[in-house]
Amino acid sequence: MNGKSGTNVHALDPLSRPVERNPGTDYDPDRFGGLRINRSAVERRAATLGARRTVKKRHQAAWLLRALTCIDLTTLAGDDTPGRVRRLCQKARRPVRPDLLDALGVTDLGLTVAAVCVYHNQIATAVQALHGSGIPVAAVSTGFPAGQIPLDLKLAQIRASVEAGAAEIDIVISREKALTGDWAGLYDEVRAYREACGEAHLKTILATGELGTLTNVARASWVCMQAGADFIKTSTGKEAVNATLPVSLVMVRAIRDYHELTGHLVGYKPAGGIGKAKEALTYLVLMKEELDRRWLRPELFRFGASSLLGDIERQLEHHVSGNYSARHRHPSG
Repeated sequence: MNGKSGTNVHALDPLSRPVERNPGTDYDPDRFGGLRINRSAVERRAATLGARRTVKKRHQAAWLLRALTCIDLTTLAGDDTPGRVRRLCQKARRPVRPDLLDALGVTDLGLTVAAVCVYHNQIATAVQALHGSGIPVAAVSTGFPAGQIPLDLKLAQIRASVEAGAAEIDIVISREKALTGDWAGLYDEVRAYREACGEAHLKTILATGELGTLTNVARASWVCMQAGADFIKTSTGKEAVNATLPVSLVMVRAIRDYHELTGHLVGYKPAGGIGKAKEALTYLVLMKEELDRRWLRPELFRFGASSLLGDIERQLEHHVSGNYSARHRHPSG
């Protein structure tokens, strides 16, 4: 069945198999200690993703709607207020104008973003604003963004956020452990985070722009997955360099290898600097080609973004009307 503008509605149907959480494994440095990442080879492969036309025009609207459902709509600013968070949650509930959904023939799908991500102090506001929507609240934790606080305070932050209603916790790893090769220490730390989360899902932020090498990115990915991470995530959005295709390729291939070894599924979340719909489509193609269609859903793939939703809505309007509207008509919150 196609929508009024030729949208392939079946492309949006969720995959039926449920995703079981990654329980982690014992710490096993033999699985990653010998890894050496060839940056030139990674960059050549990544360049092929960004250079070619990713999605044909008649399928583009469906892929954009898919990307929309994988967004963690985020506000992590020092001037966040309850009013701003409530507006963001309202946009999360209704991410696309009703007239555009009607024109695309997808009104009945009830599309929303994947989650709303906030600081701890705004969890209660977000939970109240999203009540009944099925949209989870994610909270950054463990001394985000630098992570330079003691472990006991990090664990207390996680427990407090879960108690306040956060269903997902985005933690930052201790970069010093990765930079000094203390992989066992990093494993123990992330394992403690997983236990503190309880039923809340754990996303581990590697802060890849501060890890120095792609080899460190690959090893940190493996350690976090062994420790029980539900997602591995590129960045806080506060580093000088955030999500990039080469880094994403390394992390996604680590997910693939871990799945082939253990059978466990781990999600991926690029964050920071992804503000254009075209970029989002490239990341979806990356997931489909390097993994498979199971990773094209919010249970296993997220964008950490604040401005991406606005550009997706703008591109959908162009698909429907043939015209681009001004960017200020598509605020994200």
